[in-house]
Amino acid sequence: MNRRLYSFLWWLALPLVLARLWWRGRKEPGYRAGIRERLGFYGPRSSEQRTFMVHAVSVGETRAAEPLVEALLAGWPDSRVLLTHMTPTGRATGRALFAQHGERVIQSYLPYDTGFMVRRFLRHFAPRICILMETEVWPNLIAGCAENRVPVALVNARLSERSLRRGQRFGGLMRDAARAITVVAAQTEADASRIRSLGAPKVAVTGSIKFDVVPPPAALDTGASLRARFAGRPVLLCASTREGEEALILDAWMRLTDRPARMLLAIVPRHPQRFDEVEQLVRARGLSLQRRSQMTDAAVDADVLLGDSMGEMFAYYAACDCAYVGGSLLPLGGQNLIEACALGKPVLVGEHTFNFLDATEEAVGAGAALRAPDADSLLALAVRLICDADARTQMGINAAQFASRHRGATLRTVELLQREFL
Repeated sequence: MNRRLYSFLWWLALPLVLARLWWRGRKEPGYRAGIRERLGFYGPRSSEQRTFMVHAVSVGETRAAEPLVEALLAGWPDSRVLLTHMTPTGRATGRALFAQHGERVIQSYLPYDTGFMVRRFLRHFAPRICILMETEVWPNLIAGCAENRVPVALVNARLSERSLRRGQRFGGLMRDAARAITVVAAQTEADASRIRSLGAPKVAVTGSIKFDVVPPPAALDTGASLRARFAGRPVLLCASTREGEEALILDAWMRLTDRPARMLLAIVPRHPQRFDEVEQLVRARGLSLQRRSQMTDAAVDADVLLGDSMGEMFAYYAACDCAYVGGSLLPLGGQNLIEACALGKPVLVGEHTFNFLDATEEAVGAGAALRAPDADSLLALAVRLICDADARTQMGINAAQFASRHRGATLRTVELLQREFL
């Protein structure tokens, strides 16, 4: 596929894309806001200030970008950061993380990747550099940056074997995009090798910025408050669960015969539009449920706590005894386990962690995480840890040490950017 065909297919798909956006807005109204931005239409330019663009598609990438954005703002005090997203939850997360910086951090949806929309976007914001987080390779955006002499950096970059095979199916389109990226800061040598195979000319290994994310004190205070309301109950947290996983976990929970008395199951779905669906799954099994959004100062007395709040993942981790990191019981690739490790929590994962394979394998090797082949094994491991305080404590120590050993990627990334073009 070449870029002309790619752009043509984007235009053909655009009515369906907009219809899906409107449909998703039924449950998540944020999808119906900012449509003009997604199409490349903006108001008058608000500033001539030097602008660093950082594209963080959703919640995970936005939280991962926090130390990088903070470093850019501190290192270049006369500049501002344009933070772009594709999801309303990512935008809300960015607003919460960087509100203290006022107009030095502005936000926008990235327009759909057509030449016309990309040109309008670049003309309006005139970024000095375009920084893409993790896996966000947009061929027309990258080509537009090259035409306008805007250097492009792909940072915190990761590329699984599965994603590499998918990218190779697009042939010249992905190779041309990779060759036009000025510099890549990869998480691991394996990621770097795969990215080089696509044709990227300059690839360095800097590590994962996610290890540099620091739990906010306010989140730790919230976690302590939650823990107090659990009134001494042992807590298994199932974090960032994906569709299909909650049913497996709940059914395994119902089959458990040896779980500790009053053990609490806390479930935090990754996508907020699924909160109501997960509540229905819990109640259909005859279990009592407490929603985080409806908690009072009274002790939580329900079987299941539904984490239906945004921006509180650190608080949930702080409040639990051990944590399952979702997206890994089914072939969905898994989610980031670094935050749980940073708080010194024993981590459980399923077999499917190809999106975070290196970090997960290292965590397992370090004794910070355990793998479970299925939901029943997952619950059995959780019960074993909750009943064995010494094993739980040692795993927590291992997790904290694992996270600590990998810090420093933000500094290495900023130094790389500075050497190249800042």
